[in-house]
Amino acid sequence: MQSCEISADSTDDPLSSGLRRKRQPRIVVIGAGLAGLSAAKALLESGFTDVTVLEATDRIGGRVQSVQLGHATFELGATWIHGSHGNPVYHLAEDNGLLEETTDSERSVGRISLYSKNGVAYHLTNSGQRIPKDVVEEFSDLYNEVYNLTQEFFQRGKPVNAESQNSVGVFTRDVVRKRVKADPDDTEAVKRLKLAMIQQYLKVESCESSSHSMDEVSLSEFGEWTEIPGAHHVIPCGFIKIVEILARSIPKSVIQLRKPVKCIHWNQSVSKEIERVADHNSDLPEENKGSNVFVECEDCEFIPADHVIVTVSLGVLKKRHESLFHPRLPEEKVMAIEKLGINTTDKIFLEFEEPFWSSECNSIQFVWEDEAESESLTYPEELWYKKICSFDVLYPPERYGHVLSGWICGEEALIMEKCDDETVAETCTEMLRKFTGQPCSVGPRQILGATSTWLLNPSKDGDSITALGSLSRADLCPFCCALQPMQVMFSGEATHRKYYSTTHGAVLSGQREAARLIEMYQDLLQ
Repeated sequence: MQSCEISADSTDDPLSSGLRRKRQPRIVVIGAGLAGLSAAKALLESGFTDVTVLEATDRIGGRVQSVQLGHATFELGATWIHGSHGNPVYHLAEDNGLLEETTDSERSVGRISLYSKNGVAYHLTNSGQRIPKDVVEEFSDLYNEVYNLTQEFFQRGKPVNAESQNSVGVFTRDVVRKRVKADPDDTEAVKRLKLAMIQQYLKVESCESSSHSMDEVSLSEFGEWTEIPGAHHVIPCGFIKIVEILARSIPKSVIQLRKPVKCIHWNQSVSKEIERVADHNSDLPEENKGSNVFVECEDCEFIPADHVIVTVSLGVLKKRHESLFHPRLPEEKVMAIEKLGINTTDKIFLEFEEPFWSSECNSIQFVWEDEAESESLTYPEELWYKKICSFDVLYPPERYGHVLSGWICGEEALIMEKCDDETVAETCTEMLRKFTGQPCSVGPRQILGATSTWLLNPSKDGDSITALGSLSRADLCPFCCALQPMQVMFSGEATHRKYYSTTHGAVLSGQREAARLIEMYQDLLQ
């Protein structure tokens, strides 16, 4: 440790317990995603002057990643603004003219499809049969009715019976299956199709809910996730524009890229060691000896701070909490981190020279007939592709070309990521041939280069969920609480009780932590 550099830019006394200071507090924000940028923006606009943002990668935005390919923008991460009334992300987009080119197909009222509401969803079976539209509508009405029932366990405090195993997937499958089988008006063939559709709908729900399987989502807590009223929107010029707007008022010197953090030493855990280093470094200001927190970076720099706002993803905390904090986190906070669920959702973009689908088709939904009696949404490694729930048509074609966007989540998505590009492209093309009966093939895609005609990107770490067996969101308060009052604070979508797994949840959580510091230093900031 003696060879490591100790950062020191301030010259006043550090924060000591119960004492007011005349100098500005030193605040370090870890992570330059939506939560980190929102926190930094709010702090700077309120008058804080000593704010540093540390980002491990070479770009800002976190799980927001828009890629410009030709004239179109493709979202590898966040796609939708979920709701408009009071949504800070929506208001940023609207106020800055980002929604002026949003088409009707990129605006949805009510529960959204994974991409477009324009046209009709084609539910196809693996034998190449299109399920009649009236059958799909009947099943969709039934499924949505049962979905609403899943919300009532939390919202109305209904008790969960033992048969459901407190699982959204188990409950939904059981109730829908019983109602389908009991319908006297359907033929056995129609019942068989509807039973197979249960699994397909649960796969879509898994992608929308950012879970490996709805079987692993807690039924008693599922209804706590709150949907903001108003339409959902796609940003044609890219979700990354929201990131750029947040970063616009943050001086470039504040954000340090390629600056991964090794350990956060809190509660003056390294004070004595710092003093020992100081004995060999005459340039080290006296003030750093009393700092409550030191952020140790991978490049051996130690950055002193009075407050640290940690905005790294839940996945990073799960993997690194033992080594990322010294001393280690309190047991109740560790339990909250470990109990929360997390999932990977991947998108697959396929471009075709010409569309093989009809002009009214907005998506191709894969219904496997052999899954009519299936009890699980997990597949062996060699059958990973059966977890792909659908391919959605990107609208409008004048903007995107003839492109399909596929969705896969959970362990099967991780298996797919291990495959090479050619294998995934061939597998998806064969699935499309099987289900549509069309001799489709992926055409050359000039904007991706001659060696690749498709694009695959994992949403690293994924979003948080309230998993089966986890604590309730109300019991997860220790995850959000600061360490040693306000020394180390936590934000990010996973820390928001109602809006977890959303971009507005991330933004609001960053603003929440900034507001706590603004309130704490209101006299100093006046």
